[in-house]
Amino acid sequence: MRGPLGFLLALVACSAFGAEPGPSLARIRDTGVIVAGYRPSSPPFSYLDARLKPIGYSVSLCERIIGALKAELRMPGLETKWVEVTSATRMPLVANGALDLECGITTHNAERARSQGFSLTIFVAQTRLLSRRSEPVQRLADLRGKPVVSTIGTTSIQHLHEVNEREGLELHILAGLDDPESFRTLQAGRAAAYMMDDVLLRSLQMQQARPDDYLISTEALTVEPYGLGLNRDDPGFKRMVDGVLRNLFRSGEIREIYRQWFESPIPPRGINLGMPMSAAFKRLTLQPTDSADPARYR
Repeated sequence: MRGPLGFLLALVACSAFGAEPGPSLARIRDTGVIVAGYRPSSPPFSYLDARLKPIGYSVSLCERIIGALKAELRMPGLETKWVEVTSATRMPLVANGALDLECGITTHNAERARSQGFSLTIFVAQTRLLSRRSEPVQRLADLRGKPVVSTIGTTSIQHLHEVNEREGLELHILAGLDDPESFRTLQAGRAAAYMMDDVLLRSLQMQQARPDDYLISTEALTVEPYGLGLNRDDPGFKRMVDGVLRNLFRSGEIREIYRQWFESPIPPRGINLGMPMSAAFKRLTLQPTDSADPARYR
């Protein structure tokens, strides 16, 4: 089986024989720095611990990729520069080359793939509705004429606008700057529901003093395959990143990483999301893919 280091070794060997490395690897080699984006408040994927250090599931995967780079480029002193991103800034920073890796929560779809690259899929989410249990909401149709919130720059808010126009729901769509702000809009009663990926809704729900005050809808609205953001014009770097991820899937190590962040208490407050691996994700670990087609994950 060809491991992640083998992918890097082949890439470095090509450079040694005169082939030019792609822009990401060339910049990393020349500067001694890899620039990685993180989200400051998106547990369990990417957030800050008590020491303001980026941690999370996506960060853990990126750290393994960076470790492979250090080993095969023989650059043990390779510096990681962590750059804070938001839902609005993450993709432009990848597209313009400011980031080598985006280690957060970005859905891979065909529209986004026109401006940036994506790794193999690292998680499969589904969008749902979060509401106050005292005023439960199960379907978008239940929100006709009411205010609903989502987060700016996400596929969720895009879907809301599309459904609202197509079905004439007359929704009053509010946009939070980030997920915590969107939740506070719901919490304060300014919105009847908050549409977002189920895992992020679960994380926000479990951070509350009384999580049972909130209800996540049972009906899934869309399928959201997450990938790490990459330069779309650097296939060599993508092969390296995918090689590391593929080895984690095939070796079974991904299951341990998953349990650490989704089925165990996580820092800093020891919250346990209690989310066993879905059937779609189990299939993904056996047959890794970077498909942007939601039907591939159903």
